[in-house]
Amino acid sequence: MLVPQFTILYVANPARSTRFYRELFGRSPVEESPTFTMFVFESGARLALWSSATVEPKVTQGAGAMELAFPLPDDASVDVEFAKWQARGLTITQPPIRLEFGYTGMALDPDGHRLRLYCPAPELGT
Repeated sequence: MLVPQFTILYVANPARSTRFYRELFGRSPVEESPTFTMFVFESGARLALWSSATVEPKVTQGAGAMELAFPLPDDASVDVEFAKWQARGLTITQPPIRLEFGYTGMALDPDGHRLRLYCPAPELGT
C-alpha cells in the first residue's frame, strides 16, 4: 500500500515561506537553499517548499486547492493554537466552528495555502 509521507508546496518566495514555517513549526529545516527547503518531523513526514519559478515541470495551478491539516487533542487546543495564529497576523479564512467532522478553523500561509487546525468529532477519532 502506498502511504504519502512527503508534501511539497510551491511558493513564490522560498525565503519568506521558510521563515513563516520555521515560526509555525518551531523548528529549523533540515535542508535550505534559495529555491528549496525541507522540514522533517519525528513521524517521518516531510514538508518541502519549492520555488514555483524553478519547479519542473512548471506549475499550472495556484495555492488553495489543498490544505495542510493539523489534528489536535481537544477543542480547547484548537482555540489556543488559533489564537496564536491570529496574534501572528495570519490571514484567517474560517474562525473555529463545529462541522460534521469536528471542531476546526482555517488560516492561510503567505502563498495562500490553506492551514487547518482541527479536533475530530469523538465518533471519528483522528
